[in-house]
Amino acid sequence: MNTLKAGDQAPNFESLDEQGNTVKLSDYKGKKLVVFFYPKANTPTCTVEACNLSDNYQTLKDAGFEIIGVSADTQKKQSNFKNKYDFPFPLLADVDKEVIKGFGVWGEKKFMGRTFDGIHRITFVIDESGVISKVIDKVKSKNHALQILG
Repeated sequence: MNTLKAGDQAPNFESLDEQGNTVKLSDYKGKKLVVFFYPKANTPTCTVEACNLSDNYQTLKDAGFEIIGVSADTQKKQSNFKNKYDFPFPLLADVDKEVIKGFGVWGEKKFMGRTFDGIHRITFVIDESGVISKVIDKVKSKNHALQILG
């Protein structure tokens, strides 16, 4: 797994969100952007993480951040997840894993004695010029907004 690091240029991604809208990195030019990758919509830890960001959305916005969530779930699953918890940010349905692989968050994982390939829970903070300023690879789901702001 070749995960991007602070100082790297963010990939110029383009993907569909939960409503079928095209979302591109260039849409956020001149803004600070948080891109959080999570393994699967509507699972316990992913829900806690996304809800923490949603609960702190205004604080993050006030600090100048825009937020995008990304997983390999379908548009329908992302839409159900967003609607169930009323998330104020788009969720990309990266089913072909282009964005996921572009940021280098797809790779080997171990869980309950099994080894498999999957999405690593990693968050990238991208500055106004499209450069990664911070990588959070030890995400604390319950306090994720504080990790971004800290």
